[in-house]
Amino acid sequence: MSSEATSRVGRAARVVGIVLVYIALWVGITLLLAGIGIRLMWGDSSVDQMMLNIVTINADGGGGLVVWIAVLGFGLLPILITLGIWFLRFRRRRRRERTAGATQPRRPSVWRRSLSGVLVALVVVGGATAFVSTVRVGQYVKSANSEYDITDYYRAPEVTNAAAKDEHKNLVLIYIESGEATLSDTTLFEKDPFKPLEKSAALDDGWKSIENFQQYEGGGWTMAGIVSTQCGIPLKSNGTLTGQVGMNKVDGVETYLGSQVCLGNVLKGQGYDNVFMGGAKGAFAGKGTYLHDHGYDIEYDLETWRNKGEPADQYRSDWGLSDKRLMANARDEVDRLHAKAQKTGQPFNLSMLTLDTHEPVHIYDYCDVDTEEALTSVFECSVQQVADFVDYMDKQGYLEDTSVVIMGDHLKHMGVTDKFHEELDENPNRSIFNRIWVAGQDREQLQVREGADQLNLFPTILDAAGVQLKDRQAGLGVSVFSPTLPKDSAQSLKPETYKSVLDSRSKEFYQRAWGGQDTDEGSD
Repeated sequence: MSSEATSRVGRAARVVGIVLVYIALWVGITLLLAGIGIRLMWGDSSVDQMMLNIVTINADGGGGLVVWIAVLGFGLLPILITLGIWFLRFRRRRRRERTAGATQPRRPSVWRRSLSGVLVALVVVGGATAFVSTVRVGQYVKSANSEYDITDYYRAPEVTNAAAKDEHKNLVLIYIESGEATLSDTTLFEKDPFKPLEKSAALDDGWKSIENFQQYEGGGWTMAGIVSTQCGIPLKSNGTLTGQVGMNKVDGVETYLGSQVCLGNVLKGQGYDNVFMGGAKGAFAGKGTYLHDHGYDIEYDLETWRNKGEPADQYRSDWGLSDKRLMANARDEVDRLHAKAQKTGQPFNLSMLTLDTHEPVHIYDYCDVDTEEALTSVFECSVQQVADFVDYMDKQGYLEDTSVVIMGDHLKHMGVTDKFHEELDENPNRSIFNRIWVAGQDREQLQVREGADQLNLFPTILDAAGVQLKDRQAGLGVSVFSPTLPKDSAQSLKPETYKSVLDSRSKEFYQRAWGGQDTDEGSD
């Protein structure tokens, strides 16, 4: 090879090397900013939350400002920083050449090249470390090698009183966004924001509560709360970090845990009308697809309220319709459903999800802030809307034949920018608020198992609705009203073993659940 050809090859190799260095720098900066950003906005996260929730945020009714922060901070900013570094180095090199009067570019000294390489390596390693620790990639990899599998403990819901339709009750299910019971501790907070519900759903009046109701290990976001309480399983993505993550297309149709038997499926099989109402956009995090796949006939979401002409001042631009207007519409809907149920004998399930308490704090004109920390007042205002709805059902006589389950969808998020770190970060007594009304039974005789987690709500909700299950089991849960725990149940395991089961990837189970194949032989 001639010297000229050798020179060309050398120059090409140097160009490729420089390009690869800047690509590595860009990757490192991106991972670093993503790790910092996720921790700022959501706190400690997980691979599953990132795959199934964070990556689906959208600017319209599903994250608002967070979307732009993510686009600019995780997408555009790393590119600009990388280009900026290249441009500064280019200008410096040109200035040095002009000063020296060189006609040919001077190669940087060995120590400069070495220092640059070390700095790039530090950025890449630091960025990867920040990202991996934030979404707990190590735990994800470890769980893939677990000796435990959810399949060994999963129990498909088997209805034992399908013929006894008169035993089935109407159901109202309300999720309170970030409804953490710990916020009611007046030694930590300015006032108890759950006081309106503690009055409207008083334990002295027959309402029940799961003491020390726990978020399941690995949960902590809305869809995880919905899936765990309605399907009795942890919400996990399908496949590995490089494989499918969920929302599969089966025969060209998008599905969300399409083959999993969940609350809406069971109720639909028993003749229920299933309706869901929320203020945010149904497409966010795949919620609308989940509802469609799991027996819900109607979904009211942000688009519904816009088409209906809800007042402009009753929206928050980052999420959607206010809880006041959501509950006002819920009154009309429960009237319609109850009238239909009385006429046809067909029971209903009306499920709702609030959003006023989602941070960042947004204050509607109907909320009087009387606390130093506005979020405490916002929580109380949101809970008041739910309490007013419960009072309305009571006044209409609906509680005679309608069971009600109210609970937080998860513990309060603890991102760096979120409120109440001092009160909650190291608090060992965190739990989720809940109230349960069982219609048409001697409620004084009902005993409630304390310390249950969200996975136990699937059979509990069906139990409250009068839909009896074999061994009162469904998914990994056992009804909190069951006086005993089946010996082969996941709930009978030792705490450390139970945690290992929930942590396990259970790859084949979730492949079947997402992929359109039955996860178990039985259904009902």
